[in-house]
Amino acid sequence: MQDRFAPALNQLPQELATAIVPILNEQFNGHISAEQLANLSEQTKLETNELLLALLPIAAALASPELSQFFVGAIVKGRSGKIYMGANLELPGEALFHTVHAEQSAISHAWLAGEKHIEAIIINFSPCGHCRQFINELIEGQDVTIHLPNQRPQKLSHYLPYAFGPADLQVTQPLLTEQNLNFVLPSDDPVIIEALEQLNTSYAPYTQSHGAVALQMADGKILCGRYAENAAFNPSMQPMQMALTNLVRSNYQFSDIKRAVLIESAAGKISLVGAAMDALHSVTAVELEHLVAEPQT
Repeated sequence: MQDRFAPALNQLPQELATAIVPILNEQFNGHISAEQLANLSEQTKLETNELLLALLPIAAALASPELSQFFVGAIVKGRSGKIYMGANLELPGEALFHTVHAEQSAISHAWLAGEKHIEAIIINFSPCGHCRQFINELIEGQDVTIHLPNQRPQKLSHYLPYAFGPADLQVTQPLLTEQNLNFVLPSDDPVIIEALEQLNTSYAPYTQSHGAVALQMADGKILCGRYAENAAFNPSMQPMQMALTNLVRSNYQFSDIKRAVLIESAAGKISLVGAAMDALHSVTAVELEHLVAEPQT
C-alpha cells in the first residue's frame, strides 16, 4: 500500500479500511473499476453513495496543497460505473491561478480515461464558484448530482442557478464530447506522438488554441494533460496543470520528470506556452520542449 493513504485509513469505517487496502497498491492512481466498486459495496454493506462519501479521505490523500495545507478530495462517478478520484494541487511560489481544484482534477481524470458522461461528483467540501462553472461545461452539466457530507444530494442547477455556459457562446458540443481533430506533426518520437494524440482530443471551442502536454517519467512512463477551456474563460484548465495533477495522482514525484513536451495549435488565438513554462519550472529544472502543429486540410 502507498504510504500516503495510511492516515486516511483511520478515517474510514473498519470494514471499508480492510477492504480497500488491496486496491491501494503502488499503481493506484485514484481509479476504481465498476467491479471493484461493487465488491467494496458487497464487503462493506454500504450502498454506492454512502460508500463514495466514505471514500473521500482516500481522494483527499491525493492532494498536494503546498500553499494552503487544505486537503480537498473529489470523486467522479461516470455513467460507465467507473470511479475517478482527484484532489487539489498548488504549485509552490506560483500565482494562484495555477491551482488545480479537486473537482477539476477528478473531472480531468475521467476525461483522460475516456469517460463520456459524468453522473455525480462527491466532494468533501462545497464546490466553489470556479468549480461549479467548470462542472457546468460538461455534457448535461446542470444535471450532475453533487454529493456532500451531511447534506442532501442536489443537482448542479441548485448550486449554480441562472448558469452561463457553452450554449450561451453557441457551443453545441461541450466538454466530454468526443473530439476528433486533425492536427499533424510528423515524428517517430513516442513522447511527441502521445502529445499530438492528446492535442487532437483537447477542448478549445472559444480560442481554437488546442494543446496538450506529455511528461516522460524516469521509468519511461508518459503522463499527459490536455487543454480544457471554459465558457467563463478563467476556470479553463491548462494542459500542464492537468499533466501535473495526473503525475501526483499516479504516485510520481516531480523529480521523476525527465522530459516535458507541449504541442499547441498553429491556428489558435492564444498561446499556452507561458503558463506551461511557469508551472513546469515551479517544480523542476527540466526545460519545456515547445512544438506547434498544423491543422490538416
